Parts: sequence; structure tokens; C-alpha cells
Amino acid sequence: MSNQSKSVWPAPAKLNLFLHVTGQRPDGYHELQTLFQLLDWGDEVSIEPLDEPRIERPRASYAVQEADDLVVRAALLLQAETSCRQGARIEVKKHIPAGAGLGGGSSDAATVLVVLNRLWGCGLDIDDLASMGLRLGADVPVFVRGYSAFASGLGDELQSVDLGDRYYLLVFPGFSISTGAVFMHPDLPKKTSKISLAEALAGVGRNDCELVVKKQFPHLKQMLKDLQKWGPARMSGTGSTLFISMPDEKTAKSTAQAIKCRYNVRAVRGVDRSPLHELLESGGVGGIKK
Repeated sequence: MSNQSKSVWPAPAKLNLFLHVTGQRPDGYHELQTLFQLLDWGDEVSIEPLDEPRIERPRASYAVQEADDLVVRAALLLQAETSCRQGARIEVKKHIPAGAGLGGGSSDAATVLVVLNRLWGCGLDIDDLASMGLRLGADVPVFVRGYSAFASGLGDELQSVDLGDRYYLLVFPGFSISTGAVFMHPDLPKKTSKISLAEALAGVGRNDCELVVKKQFPHLKQMLKDLQKWGPARMSGTGSTLFISMPDEKTAKSTAQAIKCRYNVRAVRGVDRSPLHELLESGGVGGIKK
């Protein structure tokens, strides 16, 4: 039996405001530059510590085998690296679509690492957890650290940035895109010039993956074209989510209302600090009690 009650923790989505592929390493991994913007919307991860050293994932609503699920892998990795003899029951309420370029699986894994480190009393610092997260996926460290960031390297060399509250309209095309397939595509640009942080903050940059995805998905190409009437539309990460920057919350919500009959949309707020870390720092040790 568990000796602590179940709690629910946020796992925020992210946007890639731009994404440049600046090179490819001999091992096949790609060098990147990107600007991560965290959002105030995402998944919810329910965690119940267990006295026995087993990791359970009951009632998954998404089509990922338990052994492949990043939340399970994250818990097992933390357990193994710290020789922890406790376990956990983990459930994820998915709001972020799979294969959407919003980092859902990576954020879920980061939430598990950060929260179980605290609940299990492992005592790892944020650098330890970010390094551990990188072993699970290139996007995991930005969620572990919990700041919007300018990223380079594999996407794991992070410099926190102050973007201020921003508002976006997310548009979901309704299909998933394989990140691996995009990065293996022969037409993917691989030698885009690097830009400075100042240029990134000024809005310089594009998404190199759009070129490949638009060739593979003509429907998404047409959506990008159609959405331009409401603002410059871009794709996040390797897709499939498209987003439009909005001047304020009111415009974001009114635009979402106006076009929801045509597209699956959501108005969201971009934030500099992860809702997960805001909760932890406010003393919300137990998350949202259930």
C-alpha cells in the first residue's frame, strides 16, 4: 500500500518559435537551434507513491505500450540511478495530441522525474535530472529545468530567456507526424546558418522541418496558407500543430471562437516559467490532491 495520497501535476506543452537544423553529427544526431516557449496548458500526470519498488501505469488512454511509455521509463530510470526502493502508480490525462510537435511525452516524463525526485526523497539537483532527462529524449531537459529557453546542440544546451506572457492560437490538423521520419528525410535542410540569441528574440528564423512536412502532407501546406489571413502561421517542432502569435488574450480567444467551425483550435498563453515549477515553488508539495 502507498503511504502518500495520489496527487496530480501539470506537464505543460511547448512551442518551437523557430527551429533550425545547423548540422549533423557523425553519429546521426542533428545539431539544432530553437527557441522554446512553455505554455500554460498541457497534460496532467497523476502520481501515487508506493512502498513497494514497482512502477504501475493503469488505465492508459493513449496507444503506447507500457514498456515504451516515457513516464514509465522515466520512473524506472530514476529508480535505478538512485537505488530507490519505492515505487509509483502513474496515470496521464492526455490533452496534448501525440505526434503534434508540442512535446507531450517529453513533458510527461520530465514531470515524473521532477516530482518523484521530491516524493521519493532522492535528493538529485536540477542538473542531475536534466542530464537524466536527456537520456529519455532531447526535449526532456527544457521541461525539467522549467524555463522557456534558447536551445542549441541537440536541443539540450539551454539558455533561459524572458519572453514575457504571450498568446497563441494552436491549430490541430488531426494527424500525428513521426519526428524520426522528418529528421531522416533526405530533403531536410541540414546546414542552416546559426543565429544569435538577440536575433531569435527579434523573431528571426524559420522552421526547417516545414519544408519536408509540407511535401509529405499537402493538407497541412494548404492549412498554413489559409491561416495566414489571421496572422503568420508556423509549425511547431516536427508538427503537426500549427500556431499563430496573437497580440493579446482577448484577440486569441475571439479568433479561436471565430474559426473553431473550420479548425480544431485552442487559445493558449505562453509563459516563461513552467506551471509545474510554479506549483512546486509555491509549496505545492502534494500537487492537486485527489
